[in-house]
Amino acid sequence: MRILAIDSSATAASAALLDDDRLLGEFYINTRLTHSQTLMPMIENLLQCTRTELKDVDLYAVSAGPGSFTGIRIGVASIKGLAMAQNKPCAGVSTLEAMAQNLGHMTGTICAVMDARCGQVYNAIFTAHGNSIERITPDRALSIEDLAEDCKNYTNPIILVGDGAKLCYNNERFKSLNAVLPPEHLLYQRAWGVAKSALKVSEQGGAVTPAALMPVYLRLPQAERELKKRNKGEIK
Repeated sequence: MRILAIDSSATAASAALLDDDRLLGEFYINTRLTHSQTLMPMIENLLQCTRTELKDVDLYAVSAGPGSFTGIRIGVASIKGLAMAQNKPCAGVSTLEAMAQNLGHMTGTICAVMDARCGQVYNAIFTAHGNSIERITPDRALSIEDLAEDCKNYTNPIILVGDGAKLCYNNERFKSLNAVLPPEHLLYQRAWGVAKSALKVSEQGGAVTPAALMPVYLRLPQAERELKKRNKGEIK
């Protein structure tokens, strides 16, 4: 199965093409350029360099959340458009699971974490078995302090991954856990991990039509949260 996958859930952006488990090509940038400028050129160059046409892609995949609200919307909309034009299935995968795939070759507890702002992080816990990962918790939004307390329940080493990894690593509560950081090139989510998770989704019958592909938010966007606060104030 040939899978075209993208990730635009945070500052970095990437696009990858897999043939089952074999990585045919990947473009990755972390330069803070807007995803609306970079995603389509990356996809186009990736297809050209691998001599692949869109009609040859069997599954279109994207990190559907959690993450940046704008980034997630751009990624999902891009994959919906590409897949709809070819009448091909889609797979929206957890951003946290996709980044945990980077460390599947290790052994230990993977703590996938993204900075959710407002004193919180997005997180999910996985166990790495040396050649695969196993999910332990659902995706969730919680404080760094609550996450550190929860991590006391898991087997060492606690391996942090994601754009919130350094934020946790430098927190005093995580220092007492002897948490570790992977090398920089394994630290952030990549489209390769999205494709690997999407392959599992497809094998389990979880692929959907382009129309059914939707973003997954663990929290309301800030504008909606502020509106709810104002409405509560008016009611009082």
